[in-house]
Amino acid sequence: MLIEDLQLVLKVAEFRSITAAAADLDMRTATASAALKRVENALGAELFIRTTRSLRLSGAGERYIPQCKQALIMLDQAKQKMKGDLDIIDGELRIAVSSDLGRNLVTPWLDEFIETYPKVSLKLNISDSPIDFYRDSVDIALRYGSPNDANLYGFKICKVPGVLCATQDYLDKNGTPEHPHELPSHNGLFYQLNDIVHDVWTFSQQGTEYKIKMSGNRASNDGDLVRRWCVAGKGVAVKSCLDMSADLLSGKVVGVMPEFKPRTTELWLICPSRQLLTPAARLLRDMLKKKTASILKQLIARGILDEGALG
Repeated sequence: MLIEDLQLVLKVAEFRSITAAAADLDMRTATASAALKRVENALGAELFIRTTRSLRLSGAGERYIPQCKQALIMLDQAKQKMKGDLDIIDGELRIAVSSDLGRNLVTPWLDEFIETYPKVSLKLNISDSPIDFYRDSVDIALRYGSPNDANLYGFKICKVPGVLCATQDYLDKNGTPEHPHELPSHNGLFYQLNDIVHDVWTFSQQGTEYKIKMSGNRASNDGDLVRRWCVAGKGVAVKSCLDMSADLLSGKVVGVMPEFKPRTTELWLICPSRQLLTPAARLLRDMLKKKTASILKQLIARGILDEGALG
């Protein structure tokens, strides 16, 4: 009975399917069935009750699976501690990143990380859709907003102010708004998630909040496409200052109405359990903090963000 066999058993219990568990672990169904049979033979008990249409835990399985899971966690903790003590940085990083942040900032950082730690391999999931850590085979996720699930474990990377931006060419043709009430006459570029178009923009100035219902001819569930539209001069957009940092620093786009502040969010590194925060993941977390801090300092130095924006 191998540790890999026990990991397969936990996957079968999670998916209630040998075929689905095998697919998740990139193995043949016949190989998974053989591994499950080895465990049951070693234990002298069936862990699952199988029918032609379903699979469910037996009484023995209900007692065994939680303890098996805890045992594997303890073994992995011991392994990671040993690697940490020996300064061994290896393993696979399965990370999810939002589209804009992933393509334009984080991917080059990950390339640099792997060059520094060549024993680390990478599986990158780039999507703006909500992450299901089990369904999507992801161990850690870099996401805007703090985790809203008490079962998730996370680290705040940085505070991220939003910016209202457009190209200078667009503003020259359509005028530069000086107050949120002037924005409805402009073409908004919208982010859309789960068929909900985020076309109500909120700004604040000295404690006063303004909610503006915008109109526009473009919306997408891909944040990077919204950025591209903005850089192409198609309208105005409210975006994360990190997502737009390269374009702001290069002058491809400019900040609009800087005295009126769009919503501020936070960037978090999230994982489903503390055990998944391996030595490699901890080093990645530290690198992300340094990289984002450097960009935010550049934006402040250029006057794109206020000194107190990260306060």
